[in-house]
Amino acid sequence: MAVILNIETSTEVCSAALTAEGMALFHREDFEGRNHAALLSGFVKGCLDHLRDHEMKLDAVAVSLGPGSYTGLRIGLSEAKGLAYALDVPLIGVSTLELLAVSAMFSSADIDPDALLVPMIDARRMEVYTAVYDFALDALLAPQPMILDEASYGEFRRGRNIVMFGNGSDKAQPLFAQDPAVTFLPGIVPLATDMLALAERAFMARDFIDLAYSTPAYLKDFQATRPKPLF
Repeated sequence: MAVILNIETSTEVCSAALTAEGMALFHREDFEGRNHAALLSGFVKGCLDHLRDHEMKLDAVAVSLGPGSYTGLRIGLSEAKGLAYALDVPLIGVSTLELLAVSAMFSSADIDPDALLVPMIDARRMEVYTAVYDFALDALLAPQPMILDEASYGEFRRGRNIVMFGNGSDKAQPLFAQDPAVTFLPGIVPLATDMLALAERAFMARDFIDLAYSTPAYLKDFQATRPKPLF
């Protein structure tokens, strides 16, 4: 099995994990807010120290590409590119929405394997980044930004159970709380430790991304806001 250093910075959680042989060998997480710039390098150093102390060879670096926080994604991808270049290993990109779906599948919740998985990442106001997956991780709805209303996911809510999760799913609860087809799964956040299966799948398929030209999967253009006056 490949030894992979995984980096996840797409939301308010910052995490890094060293994985191999189907398990996390070393990992660090911070759930306190957007401290990625201050914390990520230290988390990565911990992974590299574990690698050195156990005389292991790194095979690849994997990074969560988004969608999510513009700033967080840029920090994570920059760190991952620098590591992959310096250590001369390939770079793997992981979809954050797929990562959330995997996290839900392997959570302690008893989810119907015929249910559809609907990850949601907060995109401000009533908008989320979302997709719809089945348990084979086939995308029935491609990753996209969506402004939520009562008609959202209508074609999927007829005849099948739907499981919604992620930090954007709070916006969906007032809209779908009375729909018996919809279940909300709390506490699902993207973590580097949960990147293991997706990163190993990509490594085995030699599905690597370009060190120079790869960019985060923002899904929509960045919109700068006017700074507030100081006085």
